[in-house]
Amino acid sequence: MAARPEPAAARRRRLTLVRGRRAEILAALALGLKGYRPLALRVSMGGGEIDLIVRRGSVVAFVEVKARPTLEEAAGAIDARKRRLFSRAARAWIARAPWSASLTLRADAVFVVPGRWPRHVVSAFELET
Repeated sequence: MAARPEPAAARRRRLTLVRGRRAEILAALALGLKGYRPLALRVSMGGGEIDLIVRRGSVVAFVEVKARPTLEEAAGAIDARKRRLFSRAARAWIARAPWSASLTLRADAVFVVPGRWPRHVVSAFELET
């Protein structure tokens, strides 16, 4: 019996997921070259999600990774709702990692666009308390 073709919507979701995972790996590699050490990948808690959590020295950065056709589209994809959910997840992670409370905590972003090196934006937005 022949396999049924995948519906277009399911195929788009799968391709988007694959593109996002590749962007996260590329972002982690780029941050690693800058001296950041990964602490966690794809953290989902408190109703939100954080793509990467990295540390360099006394800084813990919660990183949102956006893969889009242009830098402008990537930056614009971090809207108020995303920042709110991201901050909620960061607060939940901090509550479970009390050792991090004495460190500098910030929300960074890495924008991944075709044909360019990932762009790391330090303190891309404020963590909401």
